[in-house]
Amino acid sequence: MCYGQHQAFSRDSLSSSTRQQPPATENNNNNNNNAEDVVDNLRDRLADTEARLARARAREAELSQRLEEMKRFVSVMEILETYLKRRFREQQDHVDRLCKSLPA
Repeated sequence: MCYGQHQAFSRDSLSSSTRQQPPATENNNNNNNNAEDVVDNLRDRLADTEARLARARAREAELSQRLEEMKRFVSVMEILETYLKRRFREQQDHVDRLCKSLPA
């Protein structure tokens, strides 16, 4: 056939031309068993994946909580560091004033 002269395909024409004879009953049972095994396998894998996902989400929540706690701790340490530096400078100034006020 030349280009443009192909017969248009419809769903009915495809399905009727590709239909096969149904397999024998024994073959049918094997196919059903195989299909059930595949479905069971997929269900097991899905359950495993969902369980792993749940564990990963729980771990993520735990790590997020620990990160927030660490941020608060760092913030408190920075405040404490600032306070201690200021107090140290104040005491240094006090000692300098005392040393200057002593007679030589």
